[in-house]
Amino acid sequence: MKLQSPVLVHLGYGKYVRSDRVTAIVPIEEERGPGRRTFVHVEGESDPLVASRAEDSIVRDLVQEPHEVTQSRQQQEILQDLLVDLANVNPTVRRITRDEGSLDIDRLERRIRQVLEA
Repeated sequence: MKLQSPVLVHLGYGKYVRSDRVTAIVPIEEERGPGRRTFVHVEGESDPLVASRAEDSIVRDLVQEPHEVTQSRQQQEILQDLLVDLANVNPTVRRITRDEGSLDIDRLERRIRQVLEA
């Protein structure tokens, strides 16, 4: 498994830790219960943090991209596909959609380019 670049990983109940500082994850076997699921050992700390999340969900967050990053990448791909498709709209259709349908394809293309360049 490859750890992702440093991000904050949610441990539950408002606790977070940087992903690159986690050295071990150990499920709690004794006195396990609500708010006590996993010991998370952190570099530079002598005692482990007690996480309320299960070890498999913490590991998943450590090795996968956050949902927001994945979603952002998908949105950019959709915008790029849309830009390619809009480039194939002929001038007559562009004029009709602008004048009759209030959809300015030229303006939409400019806006998509601005977003993708940012």
